[in-house]
Amino acid sequence: MDSFSADDGERIHLKISGSGAPLVLLHGWTSTHRDWNPFLEDFEARHQVLRWDARGHGGHALRTTSVPTVERMARDLHNLLDHYGLEKAVVVGHSMGALTLWQYLRDFGSRRLSRVVVIDQSPKLLTDDDWKSGIYGDFDHRRNARFMHELEGDFAEAVLRLAAFGHNERSRAKYLENGSGIETARQRLRALDPRPLIDCWASLSAADYRDVLQTISIPALLVYGGASNFYSTGTAEYVRDSIPNALLHIYDGVDHAPHLWERGRFIRDVLDFVALPAG
Repeated sequence: MDSFSADDGERIHLKISGSGAPLVLLHGWTSTHRDWNPFLEDFEARHQVLRWDARGHGGHALRTTSVPTVERMARDLHNLLDHYGLEKAVVVGHSMGALTLWQYLRDFGSRRLSRVVVIDQSPKLLTDDDWKSGIYGDFDHRRNARFMHELEGDFAEAVLRLAAFGHNERSRAKYLENGSGIETARQRLRALDPRPLIDCWASLSAADYRDVLQTISIPALLVYGGASNFYSTGTAEYVRDSIPNALLHIYDGVDHAPHLWERGRFIRDVLDFVALPAG
């Protein structure tokens, strides 16, 4: 596995493969670079693919005292582009990766990027009286405080329950059946150091990128799950309507990871989108 030093001295671990125009893949919260393995053969045929373990993720112990906030991860992305001399990169962000991408655009602009792909994310996770397009449509500061308390008590179970008790009935049923897949996920989560991930969640849930969306001037592809655990199609439509000339695909019947459920379709959608003429 490759690595580079961020500007605070933290080692950021990543895999690099393929050749061609750079394609940077940003995974979700509690996940790793391995989430992208199903797409590598097709993406590597046309692109140099860079997929990291975000700071505090992937089982890599932190070497610095820097908290893995979304601002820090966006700076890590800036450091990655600098370290490898990348220009005109396509950046794909799933869930937390989309928030990292939006923070990057807020802090550094789009000069180094050519296109962006956002997978199933809201620009503001927490809801309030004027915003119902966050988690579940009714996940406010009070509910988030309870969730963070649950993370402190049993991190793995709290994460599993967050996904299970949302909009997706299949996810709820799988959790309640408590089969081998859920137990595998539970053991994977229990192997993680929860502290940096809890600190990371605090940052993610405090963020608001609604103002960033309208400033995105490069082509944007949006891929959302029609049966997302967390978001309604109204969230997807809000993001589409807020980004100038965004292209939205809703994958019917699948959850917060539409790219994993519809792998072939996602590969085609991304490669076709990247191949579109500029302008």
